[in-house]
Amino acid sequence: MTDPHAPASVRSTGSLSRRMIGIAALWISLLLLGGGLALDRVLSDAITRNFDDGMNYVLTAMIASAEIGPDGEVLFNREPADQRFLEPNSGLYYQISGKGHEDWRSRSLWDRALRVKPEHQDDAPHIYDSNQFPGEDLRILERSIVLPGSNTRWMFMVAQAREGLDAQIKTLRSTLFESFALLALGLIVLATLQTIYGLRPLRKVRHEIVRMRAGEKNRVTEPMPAEVLPMVEELNALLAHNERQAEEARTHAGNLAHALKTPLTVIMNAATAQSPDLGDTVIREATTMRRQVDHHLARARAVGRRGAAQSRAEVWPSLDAVERAVRRLYPDVRIDMDGVKDAAVRVERQDLDEMLGNLIENAAKYGGGSVFATVGRRGAMVEILVEDDGMGIAQADRTRIFDRGVRLDSGKPGTGLGLAIVRDVAEIYGGSVALEESEDLGGVLVRLRLPSA
Repeated sequence: MTDPHAPASVRSTGSLSRRMIGIAALWISLLLLGGGLALDRVLSDAITRNFDDGMNYVLTAMIASAEIGPDGEVLFNREPADQRFLEPNSGLYYQISGKGHEDWRSRSLWDRALRVKPEHQDDAPHIYDSNQFPGEDLRILERSIVLPGSNTRWMFMVAQAREGLDAQIKTLRSTLFESFALLALGLIVLATLQTIYGLRPLRKVRHEIVRMRAGEKNRVTEPMPAEVLPMVEELNALLAHNERQAEEARTHAGNLAHALKTPLTVIMNAATAQSPDLGDTVIREATTMRRQVDHHLARARAVGRRGAAQSRAEVWPSLDAVERAVRRLYPDVRIDMDGVKDAAVRVERQDLDEMLGNLIENAAKYGGGSVFATVGRRGAMVEILVEDDGMGIAQADRTRIFDRGVRLDSGKPGTGLGLAIVRDVAEIYGGSVALEESEDLGGVLVRLRLPSA
């Protein structure tokens, strides 16, 4: 069997720290991955352009020094300066080809030749990668030129092994990966430390609550950051509210016990003495006890519902319901209503009905036959005026009549608790009630003010 006093079980949605660290780690990884790929592309392109510019410089120098010899073949008026052209398989090659002429190749090609597409012509430099040599990837730059003194279109080609270029790009990518991985690790560690430090106030709140449960303190008093402070203030307000409710409950219990003690004593004394009017005494004192119990129950219900955040009641439907009920009790009384019809108050509907019922019933009972209710707004409050055309109440009695059991007209039935209940319930919800003189009807004007919803 479940213990009704056991703490309610709250389902966990996982660790907030892990969630924050995970989100930070994912976002850092995505940003660094995107940034790393972009930077790798930019730097790789820059290294490749620098590599290609070197080849283009060699090609331009070759074209500038080329001329047609007496036999119609291409000659250099000065040899290329790079010694790698003289070393076999050095990784840097050139070749000049023309239709109907033998290819002129650098010594570094040795017994190999660069592949030429006869139909392919490039007036502008054209560069591409090739794997025509087994085990040696090449980057080739070519351009078609017609030299002075010749009608042949010559294809000038410079080829260089990609090994050096690929090694530079590999070193670059390795450096980028290591640097960005270290940066990602550092940022994730920073996010972890920031999360642990940032959530520290929540752990302080938890420790404060543990101390409150242990009875060491009754409020959270530790200094808190501005983001956590509103929550702590609401927690302290909730604790104060609960303490106030508990104190009110104790007060009500003590008042009820005190109120019932005297009637019970009278009944016990009458019963012990075998008083001849024992029956009348029991009835009289039981009525008094019932009146006290009704009053304290009304206050207890209002106190119990006061903390509900959803407390809200429309004034006009409540007035309609009360008017219909009172009209059945006093069919000869005329009840008129006017004012704002969409007003709502932060009061439970049952408590609003009880307050309005007491006020309108009193006006119908003690008035001269006319009752007028008006609803209006005054700032953050809703004001309900209930007027009658009765004899009115003297200024000296307007405060005393709110005391429990006070009745100015004992000739009519009642318990003398109606206005006391209205005052107590209104004050519980942060409102007020006051008696004035009605200028229009000449009787009593009751001004009930309640917080607007």
